[in-house]
Amino acid sequence: MGTSFKSVDGGVVAPQGFMAAGVEAGIKGKGKDVALLVSDVPAVTSGTFTSNAIKGATVLLCQDRLIRKQARAIVINSKNANACNGAKGHDDAQKMAAITAWELGIGEEEVLVCSTGTIGIPLPMDRIEAGIKAAAATLSAEGGDDAAKAIMTTDTVDKQLAFEIVIDGKPVRLGGMAKGAGMIEPNMATLLVFLSTDAAVDADAMQSALSHAVELSFNRVSVDGDQSCNDTALMLANGIAGNQLLNPDHPDWDVFISALNELALQLALKIAADGEGATKLVTVNITGAASSEDAGLAARAVCNSLLVKTSWFGGDPNWGRVICALGYSGAKMDPGLVDISYDDVRAISRGQLDAGSSLKELEQVLTGKEFSVNVDLHLGDSSYRMYTCDCSYDYVKINASYMT
Repeated sequence: MGTSFKSVDGGVVAPQGFMAAGVEAGIKGKGKDVALLVSDVPAVTSGTFTSNAIKGATVLLCQDRLIRKQARAIVINSKNANACNGAKGHDDAQKMAAITAWELGIGEEEVLVCSTGTIGIPLPMDRIEAGIKAAAATLSAEGGDDAAKAIMTTDTVDKQLAFEIVIDGKPVRLGGMAKGAGMIEPNMATLLVFLSTDAAVDADAMQSALSHAVELSFNRVSVDGDQSCNDTALMLANGIAGNQLLNPDHPDWDVFISALNELALQLALKIAADGEGATKLVTVNITGAASSEDAGLAARAVCNSLLVKTSWFGGDPNWGRVICALGYSGAKMDPGLVDISYDDVRAISRGQLDAGSSLKELEQVLTGKEFSVNVDLHLGDSSYRMYTCDCSYDYVKINASYMT
């Protein structure tokens, strides 16, 4: 982490002019399940979304409303994705926005909507309406914890973070909250991610910055190789900090970008570490690839291999499974050139068991809660990094019964 910014408390409401709430509406049966995030003033807004051809109704609503590049509020429900619900699903998403707008006294077009959970079940709108009203009545600048808990589905912990930086000599904050533990391997963002800042930021510049931050973080996470219908990342910038408008020509632009990238990365790591049933956080580093595309293909093949992930869970440094995944990845490959290490312990050199390889040392690496798998293809200068986890018995248990 750079020295130009520091961690602060508050998560998504750490920046000035933001309030949040999270309430229990009975959608989950138990636990908070409706959240609100609200800016005191209209905020510049940007977003990225799932590239899945099957999109939840709320994704389509947000994509349409983000054309304005401005919003005041985001309403979120968990446990129900409101995906594949036909015309009713779209009507319900719009109704969520309308109820929120009425309760807050703002325009309906200023409200964005997100849903997460089970696909194909109609929303319980009576409970959601009551939840939105309760959340609106309890909004506060200390409501970030409740909101972060309300957006959780199979997450075991809430995911929040905030940084403070200096722009134009003024303190500026960036905050965020995210949810996600399963159905994770996106091509745009991941899960639900909400970022906030009190900085004044040019709309087009912020969209570009968010897209880049997402590519370096949430796009590099895989838990199970499945992409959600509802993946959404939204960012609000309300300008209350009073800085000069940030854009690439601003002398402090790099400070802002550094903080945004780190915020996104740290939230992404929290997601990978909390993968459904996960016991280990694993970083996969591909170097020496012939192209960036090849490096990405190789990394995703390793991250998504069930054989590889289950061996990590069992503490078995089975490099044969890793090199097998590399071979079918579609990346250019010369098996006689591949090196594989676990952390700094070499497993194979030039495609064969390294003469100095120690099974005990390799097994010791896998006893840790975090480790890296490092692959050098020796075919070029391109590299790619991804974040994933092991696959345990609990992943099956969680997903064998989630519908209920």
